[in-house]
Amino acid sequence: MILELTGSRILAPYLGTSIFVWTSLIGIVLASLSLGYFWGGRIADKKVSWQIFSILILAASVFIFLTALFKEPILAQIQDNIADLRLGSILGALILLAPASVFLGTVSPYAVRLRIKDVKKSGTTVGNLYAVSTVGSIVGTFLSGFWLISYLGNTKILYLIAIVLIFTSFLAWMKGFRILRYFVLMVFVSAFMSTVSAERETRAIGFVDVDTKYSRIWIYEEQHPASGRKIRVMKFDPKALQSAIFLDSPELVLEYTKFFRMAKHFKSGISSGLLIGGAGYSYAQDFLASYPRATLDVVEIDPAMTTLAKTYFGLRDNPRLNIYHEDGRTFLNRTKGTYDVIFGDAFGASFSIPFQLTTVEAVSKMYRLLSVDGVLLINMVSSVEGKTAKFLKAEYWTLRQFFPQVFVFPVKDNNDGENVQNILLVALKSTDAVSWQSSDEEITNYLSHLWTGKIESGVPVLTDDWAPVDQYIADILK
Repeated sequence: MILELTGSRILAPYLGTSIFVWTSLIGIVLASLSLGYFWGGRIADKKVSWQIFSILILAASVFIFLTALFKEPILAQIQDNIADLRLGSILGALILLAPASVFLGTVSPYAVRLRIKDVKKSGTTVGNLYAVSTVGSIVGTFLSGFWLISYLGNTKILYLIAIVLIFTSFLAWMKGFRILRYFVLMVFVSAFMSTVSAERETRAIGFVDVDTKYSRIWIYEEQHPASGRKIRVMKFDPKALQSAIFLDSPELVLEYTKFFRMAKHFKSGISSGLLIGGAGYSYAQDFLASYPRATLDVVEIDPAMTTLAKTYFGLRDNPRLNIYHEDGRTFLNRTKGTYDVIFGDAFGASFSIPFQLTTVEAVSKMYRLLSVDGVLLINMVSSVEGKTAKFLKAEYWTLRQFFPQVFVFPVKDNNDGENVQNILLVALKSTDAVSWQSSDEEITNYLSHLWTGKIESGVPVLTDDWAPVDQYIADILK
């Protein structure tokens, strides 16, 4: 179980954390274990010895070590050469996790054969072994989910599993291949220590690789492609940046975040806002600077994200800033406040808004929380037309179930409807006519991105019961 849960973090930076990745991961591991069960039983029927049992465990540790060693280049090749997310996820899980899982699968049937001395007590023996195995799975699940992933990171966990398996192999066979085991153990321990040293070196040069309870996060510095200025970026998605700041200025870096400033055009006198999805808190800081008397509630599911934002992205405590560490949907379900503006900027897997924030039920709660003339701005990635526009169409008409006016603003290009890009959906609670002129030149520029074409209605609205967001995003990624 530790290997499987860690596998989700191994795949995440390159393939995301969508339902396709989890389906591939669980399916491949189960198939590999099944093959191991079959093979282990056949081996046990041919010859029973603690030496063979020890070798099977040792082989599993070697493959886990190889996974730790080669996971990055293998996944980079898959990401660069395979566009289909489902196929890429299957290959990633197959190459990196299947070999070790097969050998781990051989352990149970072989252990049963080793322990059965009396056929009359075979039921008790098998029951005891499966009970121990299940307890081990439970311990491994909670241990990795609650502590190991957050405190060690996936690479060190893999090395740690390999080392534990080496010791288990020692216990299984105290005499055979002792010199070989000492050598393998020394290699694994050295690799573990070198990983710790490498982490310190990468942090020293500005690269941070952190595993939290929710994400694997990369923070590093690079040049801004347009200006050449130095920026610091945060990334927990294989296809895009989640946050960025200039190192020499507090101005916004990511273009779509600047479009959030349109809020003041649609709602004058903003005194309260809600931001769902904090990440590096770059827009949260811009909001507080733009509206000196307004308060902002930020819902960020990952507390570690907030800590990283304070360490690397200049976030400071502010009496006008309230941070809630929980899922955006649960916050919407329970809160009873009222906001002038709500910003939606939460992402999970590649380009994918968590489905529970896209549905009719979620939109109804956002509508309820807005003031009489409040405005909702949602950032999403899609096209407006063509085969990759299903997500946009579905979300647009979902919003229209409640909001009388919904406008579409492609961030990069509003002339090419089939261009996949960041798109701002602006939903107004008011029925008053909108002016498309502004005295603010910056706002005028954003308003000029308005999509004036028709949004087709052939895609069903999204509901808690039916919201194939991951499927729509998979079509985009193709």
